[in-house]
Amino acid sequence: MTDSFPRRQARTRRFTLGAPRGATLSPDGGRVVFLRSKTGTDPVTCLWTLELDTGEERLVADPRDLESGAEEDLPPAERARRERSREQAGGIVGYHSDRAVTMAAFTLSGQLYVADFAAGLSPRQIETPGGVIDPRPDPLGQRVAFVAGGALHVHELAPRFTTTLVEPDGDDVTWGLADFIAAEEMGRMRGYWWSPEGDRLLVARVDEAPVRRWHIADPANPEHEPTPVAYPAAGTPNAAVTLHLIGLDGGRVPVARDTAADEYVVAAMWDATGLFVTVQPRDQRALRVLRVDTVSGATTEVTAATDDQWVDIVPGVPAHLPGGELVWTATDADACRLVVDGEPITPPSLQVRELLDVDHDTLLLRASQDPTSIGLWSWSPDAGLTALTPDPGVYGGRLAGGTLLVTRADLGTDGAITRVRRADGAEFTIASFAEPTGLEPRLEIVTAGERDLRTAVLLPSWHRPGQRLPVLMDPYGGPHAQRVLAARNAHLTSQWFAEQGFAVVVVDGRGTPGRGPAFERAVHGDLAGPVLDDQIDALHAVAARHPDLDLSRVGIRGWSFGGFLAALAVLRRPDVFHAAVAGAPVTDWRLYDTHYTERYLGHPDADPQAYERSSLFADVAAARTPHRPLLLVHGLADDNVVAAHTLRLSSALLAAGRPHSVLPLSGVTHMTPQEVVAENLLVLQVEFLRAALDVPRPG
Repeated sequence: MTDSFPRRQARTRRFTLGAPRGATLSPDGGRVVFLRSKTGTDPVTCLWTLELDTGEERLVADPRDLESGAEEDLPPAERARRERSREQAGGIVGYHSDRAVTMAAFTLSGQLYVADFAAGLSPRQIETPGGVIDPRPDPLGQRVAFVAGGALHVHELAPRFTTTLVEPDGDDVTWGLADFIAAEEMGRMRGYWWSPEGDRLLVARVDEAPVRRWHIADPANPEHEPTPVAYPAAGTPNAAVTLHLIGLDGGRVPVARDTAADEYVVAAMWDATGLFVTVQPRDQRALRVLRVDTVSGATTEVTAATDDQWVDIVPGVPAHLPGGELVWTATDADACRLVVDGEPITPPSLQVRELLDVDHDTLLLRASQDPTSIGLWSWSPDAGLTALTPDPGVYGGRLAGGTLLVTRADLGTDGAITRVRRADGAEFTIASFAEPTGLEPRLEIVTAGERDLRTAVLLPSWHRPGQRLPVLMDPYGGPHAQRVLAARNAHLTSQWFAEQGFAVVVVDGRGTPGRGPAFERAVHGDLAGPVLDDQIDALHAVAARHPDLDLSRVGIRGWSFGGFLAALAVLRRPDVFHAAVAGAPVTDWRLYDTHYTERYLGHPDADPQAYERSSLFADVAAARTPHRPLLLVHGLADDNVVAAHTLRLSSALLAAGRPHSVLPLSGVTHMTPQEVVAENLLVLQVEFLRAALDVPRPG
């Protein structure tokens, strides 16, 4: 008997197992290091290299061959780091190399390992204090720094001894780790940086004492004590983050910074030009790049970006060209543009998403002309701007030593294809062992409504013109994420729902990225109204184009922001939406974190009306009828969107006499990697929607 799509998708972690990822190129362009599990159903990730001089691919480290503990032995800080990065696999899920990429350090179950790529020997376990996370070799490959027990340590590889550079100076203090906000919302997963010479480090000290404590209970196991979580909800104090220069002898110099004016540490960069940190005020209306005097710790501002609403954090910048020219971004002509020494090098027709690499005087960047495709572009002073991936799709890449690695996902193939091209023209493909999906989306991507909203329409493979279909809206719909992309795997779940008898419509409305700053900032002060209006506008426009869509039976489902949008839809517009499944929904934005929420709604004390406009509770109290079926799903171990969101909404619905259902998931966080949970969640959702919308089983 063939496994169902939900089971196969759950087992393969959405068909990502077995695919190469996390690639690093050596500066000479001769070696690729990457992660990959051995099969498409194997959750144990291994470390590999590809030697481009010979074309030889080598397995460097298989966790099953190393004496490591079980995944259950992960240090709590590492478990939290994986939750922040949405890591669903196991084994070697991260590594860091020296500058020349001759060796790498990684952890397994809190134990430190070092691999030498040239020697061909098995990785060596380093005797260290337990609970190791985030090991990083120095640029010269002589030492490995790591965090354990909230302290920063350095291990000398040749003499084989470990020194503790700095220990926690308070019960709520850690050194060398990213704070919750940096990891969850800024994309900064690290808390220390080596100098280019490997003789000292820039280290973040994080003090969570000011942060309010929430408690995550385990109701299914009442003998377990609730877990305290330092959660900086909107309007409440953040962790206090300071930076310090620390020598290998433990000598410490604080980095001067106005923490009251610039509360957030966004990024740090230490290259041949010097040490630079990027900071941001609480209201996020500026980003400032500061040069750090590495002797005194004094700082001077190098450049800044400001905006009346907020300034976006663009990954990869600031950076420098070999001549010291600053690479930065600027908002101009409703575009995010890449800037070198103050001069834009990308046109207003191109939305820059990320700076990936600087290879001598060549920049590699990701950018979009149409938001459904994210391509690769290169720029150099001599060649100017060049499109490297002219075909539609979603691309990633690396560039070093003239070697270009390109990962391509498109609508024509399952998963992604990873190819490497050397400067001499030699080409290699890194094999993917990912399982075939078994689904080919019957997909049309259109622009809908007066705002030309990018919209995906998916029909059952068996549908014929004249067959009326109920509609399932399947959005995320909020800032920082897109669903409508020219990549097949982005639409697999939607196609499975279509096969169950629905016309599935996915809309990227205002607030989603890729359309320019004005489009994203249209949700400023209101995360509900514009977002919901765009779903409705696109729905009606698509229905006018596809007369088989039955607007008397419209359901909506979503997770996280999409869950908020699904619940909002049936509460605020029951005339349009007839049933909803809301997974892990944000219901009251005062319960969500500072950096994300205040970017869009401001501080709740300064603009409480913005929070009222964006809350679901006023909609619960409104006398709108009819009352539509609503299924709320929430992981009780969720420390991102805590279960209080759903529980409080359920209480309000009950008090208002509004029927609804609640599915609590014991032991489940904001992710649902557990195979049985992930599979059955899809099955339960489709059964709920079938019953609510009177949808017969196909066939």
